[in-house]
Order: sequence, then C-alpha cells, then structure tokens
Amino acid sequence: MKTALTIAGSDSCGGAGIQADIKTMTMNGVYAMSAITALTAQNTTGVTGIMEVTPVFLASQLDAVFTDIRPDAIKTGMVASSDLIRVIAEKLRQYDAKNIVVDPVMVATSGAKLISDDAIETLKSELLPLALVITPNIPEAEVLSGMTIKNEEDMVSAAKVINERFGCNVLCKGGHQINDANDLLYRNGSYIWFKGKRIDNPNTHGTGCTLSSAIAANLAKGEDLDNAVRNAKDYISGALAAMLDLGNGSGPLCHNYLIL
Repeated sequence: MKTALTIAGSDSCGGAGIQADIKTMTMNGVYAMSAITALTAQNTTGVTGIMEVTPVFLASQLDAVFTDIRPDAIKTGMVASSDLIRVIAEKLRQYDAKNIVVDPVMVATSGAKLISDDAIETLKSELLPLALVITPNIPEAEVLSGMTIKNEEDMVSAAKVINERFGCNVLCKGGHQINDANDLLYRNGSYIWFKGKRIDNPNTHGTGCTLSSAIAANLAKGEDLDNAVRNAKDYISGALAAMLDLGNGSGPLCHNYLIL
C-alpha cells in the first residue's frame, strides 16, 4: 500500500486539518500518517484556542515517520510560525522527500491574514521551493505574486510569476467571484484549466485541506500531476454534492460519501 503524510494542525471538530487529511487520504486509497503542528479548539463556528507544538517535538514526529514508514507523498497545511516551517523544510530536505504538496494557508476566504509576515517570508524562502505543487486560493496567490487578481487572465499571470519565482507548479484555485469552480494548473511554462461546477452547498469547512490531501494521495499512487488534480477535484465535488449538514456554522464535507 502506498503511503502519505500530512503535516498540519488538528481540528477538534474533524472537518479540516489532519482529521480531514487522514479521511481524504484513506478514501483515496493510501495509508495516512500525520505530524501535528498545533492543537486547535475549533468547530464549525470558529477557532477558540490554538496550542502549537515545539519545533523539537515536530522534528521528533517527522523523524519517527520517515525512519520507519516512508511516505510516498507529503502534504503540508497551516503552519503559523517561522520556527516550525524551518523544521519542516529541514526534515524534508534531510530525507529527500518526494511529491510534496504545499497548501500555503496564509489568508482566509474572508481575506483575514492567518499567519505573520515573518512566517510568510519563511514559507516563501524555505518551503515553497521544495514543493512539487502548491495550492493557493486567490488571496494567497495575490500575496505570493504581488499582483491583484480580478479575472482568469490575472490568475494565469499570477501563477506564472509564482512558478518562476519559487520553482514549483501552481494550482491556483478559482472561486472568489472570479469563476464558478475552475482551477488553473500552471506547470512547465504552460497551463491547463480544470473546469468545475459550483455546488450550492454552504458547508465548505476544510475544502482546501481536502483538495491538497487528495492530490497528495493520488501522487503517492503514481498518478501524474494532471491526473492527481483531476481525481482530487472529482473527489471533492462528490464530497460536496453529498450535502452533509452538521454543526451550526459552515459544516464539514462528507469525506466518506463513497462508502455510504
């Protein structure tokens, strides 16, 4: 069985973070492992507490995984501090990790900044150059490119800048009033659109985590990047279309819709 590792925070309500990642990786046919960057107290209505692990403990988790069950792909999610980002990058280089998918969680859908400017700079310099592909939303692509994105042409221009600046392939996620659900994959100096149909479901908690984890799972199984993205989009569309409705806020996806 192929293996995948998520390096991210814990979501006590199970809709995002490592819980969403493990569910997604499992449903996409790989053995899932985790290295936890932070514990959070959160539910569908918001986050009420965050407790980061120490850099030393994060390093110990990564050593434990890589020296025993080597991951065929790695996904990184929200990492709020520069010290933790540096540890992740150091360990990925040390173990010559492959198929790295970075979800550069910096800016919420609302536009609110989620990590410090210092951590963003460390993410740019240390982690993005190691990635096979990164999966920014529109606000995050604006931060990484230094551009304003107002239409699909801007998405292409921004993805090109990010690709050339950091040397990684870029899956720029649509939405944000730019298009229905069309994502742009820029790689090797060219690009391809993955068209999607917007599903009228207000419960979208954890969609970014789920997409990046599904891509990592497919890469672990040996799919090329185009097919990994295509399969991941199909999976997340199904999880949204199942119309799970839990909690008082923006609820989670139905990660296990394939076995119901």
